[in-house]
Amino acid sequence: MPTTLEFLTSPTLAPLRHGFFTRRGGASSGIFAGLNCGPGSSDQSEAVAINRARAATAMGTGVAALAGVNQVHSADVIAVTLPPPAPLPNADALVTATPGVVLSVLTADCQPVLFADVTAGVIGAAHAGWKGTLGGVLEATLDAMEGLGALRENTVAVIGPCISQRAYEVGHDFLETFLAEDDGYGRFFAAGPNGRPMFDLPALALYRLRAAGIGHAEWTRHCTYSDPDRFYSYRRATHLGEADYGRLISTIRL
Repeated sequence: MPTTLEFLTSPTLAPLRHGFFTRRGGASSGIFAGLNCGPGSSDQSEAVAINRARAATAMGTGVAALAGVNQVHSADVIAVTLPPPAPLPNADALVTATPGVVLSVLTADCQPVLFADVTAGVIGAAHAGWKGTLGGVLEATLDAMEGLGALRENTVAVIGPCISQRAYEVGHDFLETFLAEDDGYGRFFAAGPNGRPMFDLPALALYRLRAAGIGHAEWTRHCTYSDPDRFYSYRRATHLGEADYGRLISTIRL
């Protein structure tokens, strides 16, 4: 595993400091090899602490400024002025207008989505799996940012590395859940090689963000499942029969 820290950025979020961190450059070993930033994993807590500190340093701050939540696949958002105390609140997105606070979300196939209204000085970060996306976490993040003075038409969002359609085989009951919500959601599914549907999670998220009136939204087009050297993947770990999996961290700050 390379020792140099790596994180992806997007010109869309410039000039804000942000990063979709890959697994490269971390202190973890074994199945967690690299930058596992998930305290909820069975990785050594000392390694996770080192990894989180490295991510914070890359954001130009200390680990004490790193704000996160206990992610539960909800549509709940919290507004923060300081990093939440332990135990972390249950939520799946954070927003702030406070300079120096680093918003962070953890993912391993779900979507990390970073938001910014640079003019208003308001940012957001969301953990958006299929359940949270369908439940409205992205729209709730925009609402919460507006509560801090952002304008959604001036807000941009970038979806980081997540599972892509070619790796996301689902059951027919899963498809029915979406069709029950909206008949038009069938367009986010394609026929798979095994006769089962293949789901396009980032396409759904982009559709929901644009329908909500966001100024601009994009996906980095990195698939977590298909690139084991750079990304952790819950689904890949499951298919390999591994006992656990690492968590990628994505961050943004004013």
